[in-house]
Amino acid sequence: MPLTEFELISRYFTRPSRRTDVVRGVGDDCAIVRVPAGMELAVTIDTLISGVHFPPETDPYAIGWKVLAVSLSDLAAMGADPAWATLALTLPEVNEDWLRAFSQGLFDLANQYNLTLIGGDTTRGPLAITLQAHGFVPLGQALERSGAQAEDLIYVTGTLGDATIGLELSQGRWSNPIIAADTAYLSSRLDYPQPRVVAGRALRGIASAAIDLSDGLVADLGHILSASAVGAVVYLECLPLSPALKKLTVPWEKIVGGGDDYELCFTLPPERQEELERISATVGCNFTLIGTIRKSLGISWLDAGNQVVNINTIGFRHF
Repeated sequence: MPLTEFELISRYFTRPSRRTDVVRGVGDDCAIVRVPAGMELAVTIDTLISGVHFPPETDPYAIGWKVLAVSLSDLAAMGADPAWATLALTLPEVNEDWLRAFSQGLFDLANQYNLTLIGGDTTRGPLAITLQAHGFVPLGQALERSGAQAEDLIYVTGTLGDATIGLELSQGRWSNPIIAADTAYLSSRLDYPQPRVVAGRALRGIASAAIDLSDGLVADLGHILSASAVGAVVYLECLPLSPALKKLTVPWEKIVGGGDDYELCFTLPPERQEELERISATVGCNFTLIGTIRKSLGISWLDAGNQVVNINTIGFRHF
């Protein structure tokens, strides 16, 4: 017989918590948790839908990993430490092999950040997954989008554009030669994003504004600029590319317009640059300077000769 809803939850999503701030987790109508003194609660929620956010044939372990990773990336952009999550899972059927792999991917990433799943819901329908994540940030220290000022420096973590090509590979839309190792790397960047939680925490009190790159640099940097009422100059040749991507001929529009990088983009007052250099070796990823904030609105994209390049993309949008 297929599992009942409560058997499904008990078997695949009930794990003991190592956190002392979880009073009651999975198993009641509500979870009960404590917010430590001197902390503010950061809350984010994301939905992943089959055929929109991941191909239907994606490994369920990767889906479990990614549904948490995208929310952890949001927490990282605010400088928050992950604490808890709730999960709403809509399934077309009870497939125990799928559930086993999905839950393992979810919990393998959760364990890296001492995050506890404290509740949620399951229902029947087309495959869709909604996860809400909660984290702590010291009072008044959350990173926001609205703090960028003229003359601030613009940085990104990691490398850009890998997931965009990984998606094209998974959909059979990449036709140029590419070696198997690079295919595997680019695909892993799509399926297993690495949330920059440590970097986000380290940027508290240093960065003036921050955002995670889920919809592409052109769109997400644009959100910082809009919230801060400033503009930017970005040097395309400074954008950090992985060795795999450097071997390929990829238009700038794809690199700055594609989503799913889940890196951080942040602005930094010039006088904080030495502090950033001191922490750069401790955060597990590179910080790359890609441009500057200016007073005049809009983004100017410049090539190696400081000539303006027209970027004809607005980034990913659902509507």
